[in-house]
Amino acid sequence: MTVSIWQANGSQPIREVDVLVVGAGLVGCAAAYFATQAGHHVTITEMRDVALGASSRNAGFVITGLDTYYHTSTAQYGIDTVRELWALSAKTHEYWRQFARAGDVNWHDCGSLLLAESKEEARELELAARALNADGIAANFHSTDPLRRGYFAAVEQPGDAAVQPYELTWAVFNQSGAELVNNNEMYAIHQEEPECVTVYTRQYIFKARYVMLCTNAYSPNIDPYFIGKIIPTRAQCIATAPLKQTVIETCGYSDYGYMYYRQTFDGRLLIGGARNRNFELEHNTSDDRLTDPIQRALEAYLRDKFPDVDAPIDRRWAGIMAFTPDKLPLVGILPGKPRVGFAVGFNGHGLAFGAGVAERAVDMLLNGVDPGPLNAARLEK
Repeated sequence: MTVSIWQANGSQPIREVDVLVVGAGLVGCAAAYFATQAGHHVTITEMRDVALGASSRNAGFVITGLDTYYHTSTAQYGIDTVRELWALSAKTHEYWRQFARAGDVNWHDCGSLLLAESKEEARELELAARALNADGIAANFHSTDPLRRGYFAAVEQPGDAAVQPYELTWAVFNQSGAELVNNNEMYAIHQEEPECVTVYTRQYIFKARYVMLCTNAYSPNIDPYFIGKIIPTRAQCIATAPLKQTVIETCGYSDYGYMYYRQTFDGRLLIGGARNRNFELEHNTSDDRLTDPIQRALEAYLRDKFPDVDAPIDRRWAGIMAFTPDKLPLVGILPGKPRVGFAVGFNGHGLAFGAGVAERAVDMLLNGVDPGPLNAARLEK
């Protein structure tokens, strides 16, 4: 969001804070938690309210690993990097489980199924399963369709789960101990003193010892450093009215991850994705409006794969993800602003990596610890 001179003319009251986290989504709330655990007093500022962005507009899939197949990932990033990130993803899931248990969040250890929609994709899934198993990771390859809905094969990851993501984000926030300043758009950030960052927002001018940006897709609006490194991308979903029957008991995704589907905790069938049907329309936008081509594609998928579902579509929504050029999250310090850190660019997999990435970002900001393969410096070479 932008802020006009009528909304804030520079005469806002000044507030001195210790650690200021910008963004109250899953990653921001997790960063606040880790900064509090490190002995700091944390304030979160948010342009809307807790979890009203992509953190509560996703499908609630707690999927382990990257959004590319294991064998493809190892070829692209190297086996050591993939192993490290896989472990980071598993660590993230354990954090989410702890937060969910303490916050009485709806959680289902239902596993996941990565399904093939073609013979070519089935061959890729078999290679992925072999690579996972060779590295000691639990994954079961099914040479036929375990759902009996016209798929060609599947890889089952039994350790994955489904969650109510809005509840989860609130649980993380409540356990963080942070103070929240909501409905408070940010419009400028400067560091002109060694140990003080000035953050201009609609309600206040913050003077912070440290700032952590957890602004994901909206990061290019905050600092030009993120232009070209963060590509905002729209994702859309539909959900039916509650069903009387169970049609899927796991988190399913297919078409190389572009389609995904599950039943919600109140029995609705949720289907999301299809942005690959119109990349030009859905790519490089922070507008979360619905678009007709994608909504039609989701409806067609519902009819094709779930013809036994006769409930009406009850809800439609969109959210904005943040992609990076190499599809890895970004952790770093803003150039020229040594007290401003960031954890952004989750490539649609914030539930896979969010907490672990937030922990590394806080450690880098407060202690100077290198975040390894997540270090944004890799894109500056």
